[in-house]
Formats: sequence, C-alpha cells, structure tokens
Amino acid sequence: MNLLRDTVHRIVPQDESYRRKAKERLDQLTMPHWALGRLMGLAVDLAGMTGSMSPRTERKAIVVMAGDHGVVAEGVTKYPQEVTVQMVLNILNGGAGINALVQLTNAEVFVVDMGVAGDLSPAKDSDRFLSRAIGPGTANIAAGPAMTRTDAVRAVETGIRIAVELGGSYDLLGTGDMGIGNTTPSSAIIAAFTGAAPADVTGRGTGIDEEQFRHKIRVIEKILQTNKPDPGDALDVLAKVGGFEIGGIAGLIVGAASMRKPILIDGLISTAGAMIAYGLAPVTADYMIAAHMSVEQGHKAALEFIGKRPLLDLDLRLGEGTGAAAAMPLVDGAVRILTQVATFEEAAVSKAEE
Repeated sequence: MNLLRDTVHRIVPQDESYRRKAKERLDQLTMPHWALGRLMGLAVDLAGMTGSMSPRTERKAIVVMAGDHGVVAEGVTKYPQEVTVQMVLNILNGGAGINALVQLTNAEVFVVDMGVAGDLSPAKDSDRFLSRAIGPGTANIAAGPAMTRTDAVRAVETGIRIAVELGGSYDLLGTGDMGIGNTTPSSAIIAAFTGAAPADVTGRGTGIDEEQFRHKIRVIEKILQTNKPDPGDALDVLAKVGGFEIGGIAGLIVGAASMRKPILIDGLISTAGAMIAYGLAPVTADYMIAAHMSVEQGHKAALEFIGKRPLLDLDLRLGEGTGAAAAMPLVDGAVRILTQVATFEEAAVSKAEE
C-alpha cells in the first residue's frame, strides 16, 4: 500500500454547506455586520474544515519536528550543530520558548526525532518524545541532494502516521521545527517553488551578520544550481534541497487534512513544509491556518504561494511552534464567536435600519 498516495486521495475540500450555514449565522450576530472581521472568516473556515457548526478545538497539540542538516558545514549559521540535540532536550524539559507559550492555551508539545545527528538517548523516557529518525541528518545540499527520493517519501509518510496517531486525541494541531541550519533548505525550497532569486527569499536565520548573510545567499544559489529541483514535483524538491523534519511537517499537514482537522502553520520552516504538502495535494491548503508572518523575508513569498494570510505579525523568528501557540487562542475565539454570540433574533435586539 502506498500510504502517501492513499492519504492524498482521502483529502476532500472544505464542506461548502457548512461554510454557508456558518456565514448565514455570523451575518445575523448582534453586532455591526462582520464587525469581528477575519475572526469571523476563520470561523467560516473552521465550520467548513470540520463539517460542524460547533467545531472542536479544545484538545490541542504542537508537533515539533527535529532534524539536522549537512549544509551547516558551509558556515550558514552562528550555532554549532549540537544545539539541535540540546534544544530538543530543553523542550522536553520544559525550558524553551514553546513551553512558555503553550501555557496560554493548554496545548501538549510533542518532539519528533526525524533525523537528529546526535545522542538523544536522554529523551527516550519522555512520553512526549517520538523517535522516528530517517537518518542522522541530511547530506550537504551544497554538494548534492539532501536525501534519496525514497527517504523523502519516508519522511512525509512518517508525518502522516504521526498525524493519524494524534488525530484521535487532539482536535487542533500546530506545526513546529527544531534544527540548526534549517532556514537554508527552507529558503532553497521557497526559491525553487516560486522562482524567486535567493537574495529575495533568504533571511538571517539565527542572526548572522552582513558578511555571513551574503555568504548564505551564495550558498543557496549554489544549492539550486547543483541540484536543480523540479518545482512541478514536490518530492523532487524535498529530496534535493529539503530536510527530514521539513518532510515530516509536510506529512503532518497531509495527514491532518485527510482527517479534516485544522492545522496551524508556524513560521518559515513550517511554511516550507506546507509548500511541499501543497505541491503534493493543493487541497491541503483548505485545512491550513497561517499562524503568523515571520520576520524572515522569504516567509511572505511562501505564504503567498499557498494562498494564506497570517493571523499575526509580531516579528517572530524562533520556530519551535511558538507562532502556532500564540495563534491558538484566536482559533478558540473564532469558535466562540460562531457558537456563543447571539443572533439579533435570539437576543431580541433590533437590527440596523435599512
């Protein structure tokens, strides 16, 4: 059985009948027409995604996909590769940015080893750690493909399986990432799909200086010239210039869409994964909610590619799922607008005069 193919075939568009029902109710709420703006549009989306006028979002999980990248050998980041292992353990121990922000919304945080190049044995006792490594990090994409096409499929299908594993316990998922050097493959993915020049979609990642930034752009130009990813083949893009954790994020999105579950997309790396998911099945976008606009300049082009407008714009650039966590209360708010605000008729309030 081809899990990826079969899962893609199960994805259906949002339910238009529930979108209409939701809009009809929202049009009649006790407020000036559409006075809560994009939150009301989000409520319509949630009704269409779930096929319900009372969408469930109470049970939440953020899945942090972790992986390492051979391209760090090119000097594209300020931090050494061992920080990936250290930060995975920090998240599991509750000391990271994502751990602070999920307290706003009572979400669970899971960390998945998709291909970390280090010893994660201290994490094995955590019930929030999933060991699913495809390999010990990707190859150096400045010298050749990141992975084989077979491993690209394995990465995506691993994400699908995780979505299915969590799908029975959680109503709303969020994506996250951890991996030193992963803004470089993400920028390469964005350039490959959009045709934009690397200089226009490359950011400073961990805070590199101007000289390092110019070097990073040159490395991404070399990556694209060396690998020539085919933008018409999402698996080719992933295999040639992606990362194991990016493939896992793509699979998580595909899996969520197949179960009609909304999924919040975090920042640059998560949106690169969303572009892979979109390339595999454009209908997955029906279940994506863009959490925020990253300060990384390539994020805007990536969001435009998948047709999404972010809920927040806070100059975030941490990853880990922090933007998804910050946006989760807005999703809850949209549900409450749909389900708890009275209509003019229900509240016996006079409508505006025509």
